[in-house]
Amino acid sequence: MSFFNRLSLDLPIIQAPMAGVSTPAMAVAVSNAGALGSIAVGATDAAGADALIRELESLTDRPFNVNLFVHATPQADARVEADWLDALAPTFRTFGANPPDGLQTIYRSFNDDDAMLRVLVERAPRVVSFHFGLPDPARVRALKGAGCLLIASATSPEEARLCVEAGMDAVVAQGYEAGGHRGVFDPDGDDAQLGTLALTRLLVRSIDVPVVAAGGIMDGQGVRAALDLGAVAAQLGTAFIACPESAADAAYRAALDSGAAHHTTITRAISGRPARCLRNRFTELAESLDTPIPAYPIAYDAGKALNAAAKAAGETGFGAQWAGQGAPLARPMPAAELVATLVRGMGLPNS
Repeated sequence: MSFFNRLSLDLPIIQAPMAGVSTPAMAVAVSNAGALGSIAVGATDAAGADALIRELESLTDRPFNVNLFVHATPQADARVEADWLDALAPTFRTFGANPPDGLQTIYRSFNDDDAMLRVLVERAPRVVSFHFGLPDPARVRALKGAGCLLIASATSPEEARLCVEAGMDAVVAQGYEAGGHRGVFDPDGDDAQLGTLALTRLLVRSIDVPVVAAGGIMDGQGVRAALDLGAVAAQLGTAFIACPESAADAAYRAALDSGAAHHTTITRAISGRPARCLRNRFTELAESLDTPIPAYPIAYDAGKALNAAAKAAGETGFGAQWAGQGAPLARPMPAAELVATLVRGMGLPNS
């Protein structure tokens, strides 16, 4: 039985679980439209995840995906963190604020969060997905024992092989075009920066589990191309940012609808990990700094504080405005309508 038949999905489309953007309303709309909706819980704790999953369960009986961060436990470095705050201090002062006295690890890795595991085993969402790495074998066994199908992101054939060995039921081929954080397992290692087309074909040819294509796909023609490459589905994130169900604020939406959409860039400065976003005041600042950046997600604590200070002063260009290279193709419409538009663009019979 195919991966999607096991999920009883009608459409080979997955809404990417972009933290800070995806919402229960969006996930429900996508799932009820016959695709796979997603929520990200890596930026919340076990209680928050439980509340989100229960909300989804109350709104739909369709499958949905719950996404987690599985980054390496960060090693605090007081000197690097102090130097980074010193480098950001002049910008903070521009907005009449001071940088925080210190930085915290604001997101826990799933591998360090037993309470999160208990919630997932109890609620047993149909799909659980992972970004930045893989859960340890005991967590994989527990989730599979609860009946969850497991998906992990890979940016290279080597990472995909590790996903298969770990027992993943499918692998997301995250191309370099993708918006948001690169899923590289080792952010300090050699990133081959493979594009979606090449990576998808490499994985289809080299692993024996279904492959989901992700990165730069914004319309039905892109979804169709992913399927022609051998993927079982396409995962779209940036395409859903402009939907009214998205949690993106007005400034983020305005930037996505501006010339900035044509100029995405990869930066570590916002969070401590490489991520693709719209060029804005923060990315411009990062290009002018020559200071080591703290580890993810410690650096994100500084990035969020700077954005808050800037917004309080009326400046909206310091947000984490994640977006992929297909950003100019974004269309503001309700999520269910977007799914229907994607299907029509795929040119399927009776679509």
